[in-house]
Amino acid sequence: MEGARLGRWLVLGSLLTLLLLRAEGYPVKITYLTEAVAKGAVCLDGSPPAYHFSQGFGAGVNNWLVFFEGGGWCSSVADCLARRDTRLGSSKYMTKELSFSGIFSNKQNYNPDFYNWNKVKVRYCDGSSYTGDVEAVNPKTNLHFRGARIFRAVIDNLMSRGMNNAQNAILAGCSAGGLGAILNCDRFRSLIPAKTKVKCFADAGYFINAKTVSGTSQIEQVYSQVVATHDSAKNLPTSCTSRMKPGLCFFPQNVISQIRTPIFILNAAYDSWQVKNILAPGVGDPAGVLRTCKLNIQKCSSNQLKILQDYRTQFLNALSGVSSSPSRGMFIDGCYAHCQAGTQETWLRTDSPVLAGTSIAKAFGDWYFDRKPFQKIDCAYPCNPTCHNRDFE
Repeated sequence: MEGARLGRWLVLGSLLTLLLLRAEGYPVKITYLTEAVAKGAVCLDGSPPAYHFSQGFGAGVNNWLVFFEGGGWCSSVADCLARRDTRLGSSKYMTKELSFSGIFSNKQNYNPDFYNWNKVKVRYCDGSSYTGDVEAVNPKTNLHFRGARIFRAVIDNLMSRGMNNAQNAILAGCSAGGLGAILNCDRFRSLIPAKTKVKCFADAGYFINAKTVSGTSQIEQVYSQVVATHDSAKNLPTSCTSRMKPGLCFFPQNVISQIRTPIFILNAAYDSWQVKNILAPGVGDPAGVLRTCKLNIQKCSSNQLKILQDYRTQFLNALSGVSSSPSRGMFIDGCYAHCQAGTQETWLRTDSPVLAGTSIAKAFGDWYFDRKPFQKIDCAYPCNPTCHNRDFE
């Protein structure tokens, strides 16, 4: 009896959650850039790139948010083949409709500064954070490494749709897309008319060069292989590649100080993706030191928490290249999270995370419109009760 009652409550709870998400978001259909194929700007499988576009209205009709989706990377031919016939390698497998909320919301109370802007979510299908460009295609694999061409084709297409008249424009992205926003920030600025106010926004894209719990340099090796596989070096900032190996220039900490365009970094100090995949991936944590902890930070032992606190220290040290100039913004919360701008619960809601009493939406909006600078770093976990910590259990 009790089990049946609990089951009914769980079903009811799920339905209420779906209804809430539906009330907060709105559906946006996919657009395929078929004309990009002729330019060789294609997904891993050769299919056209795609995005979801929500048209601006009212005072926002000449303002643009261009947001690049994330989804990790592929660092070898075998790795890229594994994702070629999925949504991360082909537009053929992408969802035809996405729900827009958070920074994409068209409701003023949910997104006061950007609700009426033109909003574009670019789908991710190249595996290189939009940096790759290899001309040759091996007929045996039919793999196309063309992320940089996709980036350019998308921007050219949006310019023809009205972005050439933009008053304001933001290049943004989440995760691997956030890294793409960092690496392509100055390139975006160069492609947009000089009269346009342009700034960049990286959400959970500040991946750091840290060792695993077992002391191996796995992420450094992965990035080196990504850059080599996709021939990304020529599309990385020369201010970095002239000083160090191209693979190291995939790390934001090595390029951030040279970026000329204003940029805002949103990141959790305990980024859940980084903890799971940089600090404690399966091969980098063979003893399972963080096996249970990385699934739910609230269940970490004191020894496990010490490892996470040490990682936070490394993360904050990697931010040292972000200057104190008002042209740089930072919202580094003490949460166990990854990507917080594109969902309503973390972007702006009554229970959303706050830092110095300020929501992510207000901090970024104030910074973008030059109302107030924002460079805040949260105290260490578990001091912030407003966090929405990820639970992978």
